[in-house]
Amino acid sequence: MMLQSLDQIQKLGQDNVDAAVKALGAFSSNAQAIATETAEFAKKSFEHSSSTLEKLFGVRTLDKAVEIQTDYLKGAYDNLVSQSARMGALYSTLATETIKPYEGLLAKRTA
Repeated sequence: MMLQSLDQIQKLGQDNVDAAVKALGAFSSNAQAIATETAEFAKKSFEHSSSTLEKLFGVRTLDKAVEIQTDYLKGAYDNLVSQSARMGALYSTLATETIKPYEGLLAKRTA
């Protein structure tokens, strides 16, 4: 009886370690995807801003400057909304995949 309990405790400990390793792996890969996406967005935003600034330097009329600025703001807003949706999906995936290894443990313990 005592040996059975010891084996169960060892099995429980090993299951917990396995789940933690899987969760850390999922967290790491998803965090890397988030960092990459953030860096890409920053790069694209900088390029968009630089391009707009170059256009503004060559403007000769106020109407054209307003048009360029309006296009810039519209594009920046659209990019931000799109990026927010992508980041939301990435963070949702991060949470889901990080928690997933523990779901099986909970089911085993309650059975």
